[in-house]
Amino acid sequence: MDKKTVLCAMSGGVDSSVAAALLLQQGYQVIGATMQIWGAEEGERACCSLSAVEDARRVAAKLGIPHYVLNFQEEFRQTVIEDFIREYRCGHTPNPCIQCNRWLKFDKLLRCAHDLGARFIATGHYARTFQDTGRFAIRRGIDRSKDQSYALYSLEQEQLENILFPLGELTKVRVREIGRELGLRTADKPDSQEICFVPDNDYGRFLREEAPDTAREGDILDLDGKVVGRHGGIAFYTIGQRKGLGLYRPHPLYVVALDSEKNTLTVGEKSALFQQRATTRNLVLGKWDEEALNHPRAVTAMLRYKMVAAPGIARLEGGNLILDFDLPQRAVTPGQALVCYDGDDVVCGGTIAS
Repeated sequence: MDKKTVLCAMSGGVDSSVAAALLLQQGYQVIGATMQIWGAEEGERACCSLSAVEDARRVAAKLGIPHYVLNFQEEFRQTVIEDFIREYRCGHTPNPCIQCNRWLKFDKLLRCAHDLGARFIATGHYARTFQDTGRFAIRRGIDRSKDQSYALYSLEQEQLENILFPLGELTKVRVREIGRELGLRTADKPDSQEICFVPDNDYGRFLREEAPDTAREGDILDLDGKVVGRHGGIAFYTIGQRKGLGLYRPHPLYVVALDSEKNTLTVGEKSALFQQRATTRNLVLGKWDEEALNHPRAVTAMLRYKMVAAPGIARLEGGNLILDFDLPQRAVTPGQALVCYDGDDVVCGGTIAS
């Protein structure tokens, strides 16, 4: 295995294009790879579209590096799509990008890299890795507006020691400048904002097509348990949602709870959305090990992507992460990730259970 060879995931966007170019400048032997994980929907911003694959191929040709298209569609369905549907059936709101990062980009792709003789894999994520007291961990990218450390918290030690993030020390503005300086066709390409397998952002349509059983009607309850309406399937709602409830009241009502066993949706006023505690499952340790969390530790934490991290106290209980925020937080949503930080460093995280 060549320690100077790296497999760079190339999505056809500016970030991964510049990441590959920077690695070349740093003296690495670079292999480009585009993961085919979903159907080839067309459109400039569609992930896995034929145009995206072509953009990646042409950037690789300009840089003079080999380029492969790797078919991961079956693995993507098993690890991401099926989890997405299962979580929504349970009344949870999943984050498919975290699942994809954990099981495909930094697991399946890493194994492919090793098969090709590459020591590392690299991506265009805005994040950094570091080693502290023998442990590898994620650190925020310096461009806080683009930081993606939240979506990378679930990476394990054996993955982190084999990952390079060339853009972690750069701003998005500078990345586009580099792309223009190098004459890369992706330099001014718009960022993709959608879930890759739901390019129209209508996840309800996707669920109805892929899992028709999710459209099971049930009762909408108020906080006293009184039936106040009907819902079209709890999979189509999320904690904090206000629109689309079909309820007409003099004051706004929000989804505050979803019960998959009873097939009920509970609504309440805005004040009912605020909770001070979040509990998790599927704990992943970053900078800190279990011993460090045997006693309560002060952290800042994020409940969702782009949230401003809020202070609280983290501890372990029965192997699960418990976070008590200093102040109540809006819409603690099962299925989303809770990620804890020590300054800019990811110390641990998990999937919100309640």
